[in-house]
Amino acid sequence: MAFYLGKLLLNVLIKWLDRIMVRRSFEPAARTFLRSFANIGGFVLLIVIIISTLGFQPVSLAALLASVGVAVGMGLSGQLQNLAGGLIVLLTKPFKVGDYIVSNNVEGVVDGVTLFHTTVMTFENKYIFIPNGLLSSNVIINYSRMAVRRNEWIIGIEYNEDFDRVKTLLLRLIDEEPRIIKDPLPTVVLKELADSSVRVMARAWCATDDLWNVYWDINERIYSEFNRQGIAFPFPQLTIHGSAAGQERRGKSTEAQSPENVSTNTSL
Repeated sequence: MAFYLGKLLLNVLIKWLDRIMVRRSFEPAARTFLRSFANIGGFVLLIVIIISTLGFQPVSLAALLASVGVAVGMGLSGQLQNLAGGLIVLLTKPFKVGDYIVSNNVEGVVDGVTLFHTTVMTFENKYIFIPNGLLSSNVIINYSRMAVRRNEWIIGIEYNEDFDRVKTLLLRLIDEEPRIIKDPLPTVVLKELADSSVRVMARAWCATDDLWNVYWDINERIYSEFNRQGIAFPFPQLTIHGSAAGQERRGKSTEAQSPENVSTNTSL
């Protein structure tokens, strides 16, 4: 009976704590973490109180809990590392719920942060649990932290194509896109003289939320406009040069092997 009453009181206290965190505008990740911490801590405290009411001496109970704590700590060292990692994530705030992150070969939108792990939802609708210990000790790329980001398009053109013409065309296509930010100004540069193509790079800034849609839309416009303007996309080519002397030697070798120049001795 005491256990159920204590559990009911604990639920009331956790809901009260949650309302306080909402009023004080705690981030969703912090609310989830503190709610989990309060739930586990309150449950342990409830068990201790119930055991004390059953007649156990406080000193004996403390010694028992210390022994159990050491054993559990040794067995759950990895989970304790994840708990510490969760505290580090909560304090340093490398991301918040709703941010798009990449870490430990996992990328997706942060769904929540608990005591021991962070949940991430991928674009394929995969729900991934990342241990907080890994997050706190590895590189985290947060693609949602900044309000604006830079897009890049790298296009290959043929060597006989007029670069200034291509540059003017790309700048016009980018300028016609209303989601592109005009400051900093878009740029088009000759990036590389590759083996089979001249690689041109265009750069422009836009809001982070529009990044991929802008990238895909301008990709389509570049493809359509290049085809309309007769600008060909190059493909890998291999040019073989041979000397006249080499061709003459190959010709003589072929002539020597022809049937007319092969004699057969059939006499015995």
